[in-house]
Amino acid sequence: MRGGYILRITREEWLRQVFELKKYYPGVRRAWTPGLTVLLARKMEAGDSFVGYGTIGDFVKLENLSEDERSMCRRMGWRGAIIFENLFKFDPPLPIKETILRYSKAKGKYLHGFSLLSEEVDSILNRAEELCKIYKV
Repeated sequence: MRGGYILRITREEWLRQVFELKKYYPGVRRAWTPGLTVLLARKMEAGDSFVGYGTIGDFVKLENLSEDERSMCRRMGWRGAIIFENLFKFDPPLPIKETILRYSKAKGKYLHGFSLLSEEVDSILNRAEELCKIYKV
């Protein structure tokens, strides 16, 4: 059984970049292993909401990135690059308060890097299927 993580993306430009490049540069240390599900969250009008999810295809360590990417990552405190195998977008975003995590103590910035059990990932994705159109990017 595989679980996953939440990445809370604070900047609109970074969110666009994730969906355009299918790549994210995490600053948090986690076991970014292929096959794990990453739920993407963002602060919205309705509160923190899931805006999509992806499956990790690969994680490229800092030393294996191009010189430009390495320089950017060092400057920003990032640890490498998650390369998404599959990436999906929710329309509309799914408010976290409408998921199994509504009672979680993790809120706001503490969602970033939050670990999820397989059952939690499945529950959130099932809820998203009920409430949202899910688009493959």
